[in-house]
Amino acid sequence: MTPDAVPLTGPRFRTEPARLYREMRREHGSVVPVLLDGGVPAWLVLGYRELHQVTGDPVLFSRDSELWNQWPNIPADWPLLPMIGHRQPSILYTVGERHRQRAAMISDALEAVDPFELRGHAERFADELIDAVCAAGETDLVAHYAMLLPVRVLARLYGFPDEDGPGLVTALNDMIDGQGRALAGQAHLAASMGQLLADRRREPAGDVVSRMLADAGGFTDEEIAQDLMVMMAAGHQPTADWIGNSLRLMLTDDRFAASLFGGQGSVAEAMNEVLWEDTPTQNVAGRWAARDTHLGGRPVRAGDLLLLGLQGANSDPQVRTDASALTGGNSAHFAFGHGEHRCPFPAQEIAEVIARTGIEVVLDRLPDLDLAVPAESLARRPSPWLGGLTELPVRFTPLPALGGTPR
Repeated sequence: MTPDAVPLTGPRFRTEPARLYREMRREHGSVVPVLLDGGVPAWLVLGYRELHQVTGDPVLFSRDSELWNQWPNIPADWPLLPMIGHRQPSILYTVGERHRQRAAMISDALEAVDPFELRGHAERFADELIDAVCAAGETDLVAHYAMLLPVRVLARLYGFPDEDGPGLVTALNDMIDGQGRALAGQAHLAASMGQLLADRRREPAGDVVSRMLADAGGFTDEEIAQDLMVMMAAGHQPTADWIGNSLRLMLTDDRFAASLFGGQGSVAEAMNEVLWEDTPTQNVAGRWAARDTHLGGRPVRAGDLLLLGLQGANSDPQVRTDASALTGGNSAHFAFGHGEHRCPFPAQEIAEVIARTGIEVVLDRLPDLDLAVPAESLARRPSPWLGGLTELPVRFTPLPALGGTPR
């Protein structure tokens, strides 16, 4: 690894990640040498073309984490272990035909979700969350809304009791942020998934977990539990951040002022713009080089870890020549990944329904919504992986709760 490697930590991920990626690209090019927690080396792929190459060649750039040449240097309590699994039997690190079979199992289980039922769950939970704050005239739309909505909907789809939601939210956040409680969060999520799996083995129901258990692919309970953890983590936090980042854009960017007043198509436009400009999943770990190669002019050695710089690639000036111009519905972003390990299409649809419903309910219920703090004071979590806000304080005219009355 080069001596000018950039630490993939620090306060700038909270305050100015877009500018940070621009500086990395200007100083190091499209493939940046970086250091993870504990000085562990990796490459961050920021170029759009280079990222397309890495994600489109699963043979040269494998998803098999056992190839990593740094495992001898990784301690057992490394906080990023939940993000970079070692001997983890989940779909994330399965390759070849077995991966395709597991992807089909997950897609089939999610494809069977009734879209009207899904939107109904999202509307009901969203209304309940707004009911809890609407009389106060102010709230934090991240802590008291966006961070609570997706996991409640997903828990219902998967088969969890509603009361499990708060504990799952805490565990997921701890795990994804990659800080001191990451391993504890992973343990809580694993125990919850194991219990749900055992319950559905005894008593199947019409939910996602029961459909996965009924699949004829011969997957073990451990494999299914691992895949459920991946699905929950990938389905909740990025969707929560999609809601928060979209509302931030509508509240702070003049291009989307109409979004706050029911402008035609403006919610969908803002949501798509976020996937380009402020994508919830900034960086993903990753791919591993199966042999020595070159990428973006860098010598990549066999076993090197390549981090997928989704946000950096989306803002590549070779693709976004005018960053101030709206994308007009262009969906050629990397927000959902690319290649055979990209987010399954049914999962994308579920995330979009939850996020769009959540945003529409806020705008419908709180029509005079306004930011309660200066826009420049809004900060993201310190994680380099997910780019969600720590808070989104707003004010509005106090309103009575619906209490279950249809809007």
